[in-house]
Amino acid sequence: MLINKTNNKKIVSKIKFCKSILSKSKGLMFSKKILDEGLVFIFKGNVKIGLHMFFVFFPIDVLFLDKDKKVVEIKQNFNPWTTYHPKIKSKYIIELPNNAIKKSKTKIGDVIEF
Repeated sequence: MLINKTNNKKIVSKIKFCKSILSKSKGLMFSKKILDEGLVFIFKGNVKIGLHMFFVFFPIDVLFLDKDKKVVEIKQNFNPWTTYHPKIKSKYIIELPNNAIKKSKTKIGDVIEF
């Protein structure tokens, strides 16, 4: 489960961890639309990783967290066939169903638990 500890709201019920190069590379490509599930990408240190939505056929929300799991950047409504380059380094990147950030009222500075 993914919870916003700052406002005590559930973001999604299920999470999948992407630690290997293969799972990070595949992400949500060629998958069905996620509804109550998130993908957590874990990196060894703080990184600035550009994201793409090639072969992802539905919009998503993305949270970028620092080593303390604090939200440092947010990308909402990340549409298919587009790219995004974060401005801030992060240790965790979490891909979520579209509107999950709005529904959970998650904002920069909130602490996330998984």
